[in-house]
Amino acid sequence: MTQTPYHVLFLCTGNSARSILAEVMMNHLGQGKFTAYSAGSHPKGSVHPLTLETLQSLHLPIEGLRSKSWHEFTRADAPKLDFVLTVCDDAAGEVCPVWPGRPMTAHWGIPDPTAFEGTKDEQRQQFDQAALMLRRRIELFVSLPLEKLDEMTLQAKLKEIGQSSPCHFSAV
Repeated sequence: MTQTPYHVLFLCTGNSARSILAEVMMNHLGQGKFTAYSAGSHPKGSVHPLTLETLQSLHLPIEGLRSKSWHEFTRADAPKLDFVLTVCDDAAGEVCPVWPGRPMTAHWGIPDPTAFEGTKDEQRQQFDQAALMLRRRIELFVSLPLEKLDEMTLQAKLKEIGQSSPCHFSAV
């Protein structure tokens, strides 16, 4: 493991909602200990408007956010990644690129709020729920004593966080 800040890449297929939410929350909650990025295997090309609305409602920054390909993080000039976390089941099942530095990986599946069909208010609720689940998982992750955990224990903790139930989460 490298010295802080730790570099974390959140992956999703479209990179328009969940991975963007996770990137912004990790950068906020990580308080300089983590630098987060997001990308998609098949990026949509734009951030979903309800992703931006959700982040604004949480008083989190939205400037500079964009939907981007995971190939940006395989180039020689890309940051050396310490962690790669998939947040959608589709991306978790895809063959990922080879990441420089051999980062630790885990799957933190979150239901896709963009796939929900309903009223605008019901759609907002889906985005809020996704944000809540991600926030809780990121809070658990940033509270880990990374420098004190051996690689096997840390890998187990990352997987455990990805399996945590949303029903016990506190409000965002």
